[in-house]
Amino acid sequence: MELTAVNSIVDQIIPEAQITTSSGGSFIEANTKEVTLAHLKRDCIIPVYSDNESTIAHSQFIDATREVVQANFLHTQILEPSIRISHVIKGRVPSAIGKTVKELRPEEKTIYYQRCAFLIEVPGLTENVNNNSLSLTIGGVRALNQENLYSKRNMEKFKVFIGFKNLVCTNLCINTDGLKADIRVSSTAELKDRINELIESFDRERFLGNMERMSKYSLDEEQFAHVIGKMKMYQHLSSEEKVGKLTLGMNDNQIGSLVRDYYSDPNFSGDEERNLNLWKFYNLMTAANKSSYIDSNLERNVKAFEFVNGLGKSLQNQVESWFLN
Repeated sequence: MELTAVNSIVDQIIPEAQITTSSGGSFIEANTKEVTLAHLKRDCIIPVYSDNESTIAHSQFIDATREVVQANFLHTQILEPSIRISHVIKGRVPSAIGKTVKELRPEEKTIYYQRCAFLIEVPGLTENVNNNSLSLTIGGVRALNQENLYSKRNMEKFKVFIGFKNLVCTNLCINTDGLKADIRVSSTAELKDRINELIESFDRERFLGNMERMSKYSLDEEQFAHVIGKMKMYQHLSSEEKVGKLTLGMNDNQIGSLVRDYYSDPNFSGDEERNLNLWKFYNLMTAANKSSYIDSNLERNVKAFEFVNGLGKSLQNQVESWFLN
């Protein structure tokens, strides 16, 4: 793999205290840092394929998404992107070969990030769901570890989503219809088309209605404990045994966080009698999912929605569910 350099390179992430973003709050936490779009454009090199064809840069992906969002929501306030990166790849220019780290000048150092996630909020389209304000949000994920940079350039993979950000806790609310996890394109023009298709096909009212319905069904303490136990068991089932059951995307540590927050979360803990409605359960799951790596976070958020929605259907229709029985 070769690298295309830019004029000014830095060897460290911009301190978070120096970053000003309109889209406040961390929507993902695991092994990530917040950066600005200017930093990605100014200070990062762009990886290339073996035939020296450039990848679509993280900054190009973000700019393309922002342009599509602006075109779809004219005369509506759109906030600056909130960007999180991980897995920094450092290097140096050829003239710096043999120098010690202390001897390196800033212009001799290179940097780029293997993984990048971002979101763009549209606060003019804010909804109230179960007494929580939710802001329409569009964003994406790029994970260069999923590209074979040692081969010739081919179709590049992107993930794009549209959903809502819960302003109470910055949790992302995404359903299956709001996520395209395997977009493959060869240009930013094609990428814009795919993003636009996702926005136009998103059934916002249906998604809001499904989330609103969650608050109508609750688990008592015994049921909650039973579901948690089955969630831990689920991870050890064989592929055949998982067939026909609700899909779960959480690991053991995240399930532990869910239990902890059931007792202590200021917004979504159980009530005085330890009852927990499914809206709160859903938000405890999406909060726990913030510890997922960038390249798995969106899928796990979708699975959280489908899981809780599935529990709700079982309770509503009094249909047997492996997690409840």
